[in-house]
Amino acid sequence: MDEQRYLYVSDYVKQEVRRYQLGEKNGTLVAGGNGEGDGPNQFNYPTYLVVDGQQNVYVSHRSNPRITKWTKGTNKGIAIAGKQGQENALTQLSYPNGIFVDALGTLYVADSGNNRVLRWTQGDRKQDTIIVGGNSEGAGANQLNTIIDLSFDWHGNLYVVDERNYRVQRFSIK
Repeated sequence: MDEQRYLYVSDYVKQEVRRYQLGEKNGTLVAGGNGEGDGPNQFNYPTYLVVDGQQNVYVSHRSNPRITKWTKGTNKGIAIAGKQGQENALTQLSYPNGIFVDALGTLYVADSGNNRVLRWTQGDRKQDTIIVGGNSEGAGANQLNTIIDLSFDWHGNLYVVDERNYRVQRFSIK
């Protein structure tokens, strides 16, 4: 839901994202809707999304290992993270899930297949920084096993849903 109280829904069957006003039945197409694929106007299993203050929509593609940003009013997304294939280099993602964009435009990604959380700052969209995990799959305090989602609290603490370890971990991010 954005600041204007519009609800956004990611539909992995129709390969689209729609925005709904209270009481509206059909919604407005704001991203995708051009079938499955890896083109700039397509998705391949869109999952998590977040909307910033300007109603730009950020979407994680589970099967196209990337995050795209759909600027309000456009019909094509811009790949802003993970557009280098599905591996574990700092420019790559593997099954990205939860995403978060802060007020400064910093993007955080739950990189599920690589068991890490990555951060892209506004000025550097070519390479990320690992801020949590990335130490191989496991149950240790510095390890994760299939990250589903992430969130921040008002104090800047990062919370990570670690599915196969059956836990939510809190990390202090400075």
